[in-house]
Amino acid sequence: MLRTLPPERLTALNEDFITLAHRHQEPPAFANNGGPWTTWLMLGGRGAGKTRLGAEWVRAQASGAAPYAESRAFNIALVGETAHDAREVMIEGPSGILAHCPRGERPVWMSSRRRLEWPNGAVATAFSADDPEQLRGPQFDAAWCDELAKWRAPDETFDNLQFGLRLGPRPRQLVTTTPRPIALIKRLVTDPRTAVTRAATHANAAHLSPDFIEAVIGRYAGTRLGRQEIDGEIIEDRNDALWSRDVIEACRVDVAPPQQFKLLRIVVGLDPPASSRAGADACGIVAAGIAEGGIVYVLEDATVQGVSPDGWASRAVALYRRLEADAIVAEVNQGGDMVKAVLRQIDRTVPVKQVHATRGKYLRAEPVAAMYAQGKVKHVGAGFPALEDEMCDFGLGGLSGGASPDRLDALVWAVTELTKRGEGDGPRIRSFWDGPVVPKGILARRW
Repeated sequence: MLRTLPPERLTALNEDFITLAHRHQEPPAFANNGGPWTTWLMLGGRGAGKTRLGAEWVRAQASGAAPYAESRAFNIALVGETAHDAREVMIEGPSGILAHCPRGERPVWMSSRRRLEWPNGAVATAFSADDPEQLRGPQFDAAWCDELAKWRAPDETFDNLQFGLRLGPRPRQLVTTTPRPIALIKRLVTDPRTAVTRAATHANAAHLSPDFIEAVIGRYAGTRLGRQEIDGEIIEDRNDALWSRDVIEACRVDVAPPQQFKLLRIVVGLDPPASSRAGADACGIVAAGIAEGGIVYVLEDATVQGVSPDGWASRAVALYRRLEADAIVAEVNQGGDMVKAVLRQIDRTVPVKQVHATRGKYLRAEPVAAMYAQGKVKHVGAGFPALEDEMCDFGLGGLSGGASPDRLDALVWAVTELTKRGEGDGPRIRSFWDGPVVPKGILARRW
């Protein structure tokens, strides 16, 4: 279809951003309270198209073009992290305002005055978040704030801007940023007059280098940094949590050393739910192994929710088989002998170690958290986002939302089992197994 269009039509289409915009770049209809929005908060990963959106939004404000603008704005604020960022990213950058204004609408950039002046009289002034006092005095009817989560003085700068947004029938502002768990971002997300859109880097993958997608996204996907910088999530720690994101990131490795067969013992931790009905607790299923020197490697989180006992048992046994594990360690407080029976229905040869919780979850988890702080537990691969979320949200009162920490329980059972000591100095290999004797040949390959 594009090949059939004349050059002038192709040029017009290329300049018609809203026609080609991603869904997350389309203007929101309503704020959080269901009414018109004052702040549009666009949270996105690296390369998700945030800067391009900001440039096109400002261009539309200056011309009064729908659907981004209801009327023309004559005084626009451009607030960047620094003066350099405002100029090099927001104005002169490859996704900036000058690069995407059609020739007949292109403003003149007066760097000495930090001003863009459009032929129709609209003016945009650049400000640095490093100098909040710059925003005292000027007044605006629109503003674009870029990378607000990185501003050195976010609250003071943003507050000064709000006092200046007082021109026109309904002043509005667009905030484009990769999120960080700062107080201002969290406040804007819940503000009833804010409209929030989100996008991961993958949403704009067609316009990014394949090498970037493969190398950077492949490396960081699932990690705290990746979830923040690629997925555009707000990742925060709970102050009283047993684990912190920094501790978990320090415990991350690409592979278990150097192959799975170097692990002395592998177990699958199982925390079965009391019910399989919709909305019931998940069945925590986490596999871990221990290497020489006593380092534990968390290998996989295979937790499932809303399945029958046969469903979670099959999942646990399949993980046991795939990793060629040595045992399934199952908490039986909820199901008693039923847990063991269900597992044996799937595979009668699976060694099942039944464990009973005699202490609270927090007390059971404390020694495991201490091992993380000492670097004695490692997470293999890009990460286990759901499991790590539970870990960093687990405090003395449990999870902040009141849910059961099923993944965390399975992890704690697995790590605790692997680090139990027998009569000697090494990990106990078979003496406490509740299962059939395993031929020596299978044992030998671990060594």
